[in-house]
Amino acid sequence: MSLINHTELKRQIQTGEFTSLNHITDDFKNILREVIQTASEEELSSHLGYQKHSIRTQDDIDNPNYRNGHNKKTLKSKYGNVDVAIPRDRQGDFEPQLVKKRDVILEGSEDLILSLYAKGMTVRDIQNHLDDLYGYQRSTQTISNMTEKIMLKVSEWQDRPLEAIYPIIFMDATAV
Repeated sequence: MSLINHTELKRQIQTGEFTSLNHITDDFKNILREVIQTASEEELSSHLGYQKHSIRTQDDIDNPNYRNGHNKKTLKSKYGNVDVAIPRDRQGDFEPQLVKKRDVILEGSEDLILSLYAKGMTVRDIQNHLDDLYGYQRSTQTISNMTEKIMLKVSEWQDRPLEAIYPIIFMDATAV
């Protein structure tokens, strides 16, 4: 199964409708939106115990929790902004795992910020880098907060008690 309609793509290239990398990025963002929304719907179905539009059993009817529309949000990713609609339940106890509540940055952006910081970039340089490459601004305070979280974990790891003995195995192999 392919997410890309190859016939439609060939037609767009032949007619000249598909002429720049922005078209590729826009198509990818549409695919990303569709995958996120489909996965979120399945998460809610799993939480509620029945599929959307299915005939409900007596156990399902006795359950007072049911689907209750969607929350629209704009996610910031390294591909640009992606508008999605995340489903919600009536009781409000559904916690989506793919795109968590109150998250506006897709996973990977935080990893990028931490990686740039670890490589010695200043917070201001990281802010400018994100704006230049991906077109979204993070405040210097937000970037500092993200890097402080990791620095606390680094400090804990550095201050951990050391073991008396660490076994080490050296292996060597020759491939002919």
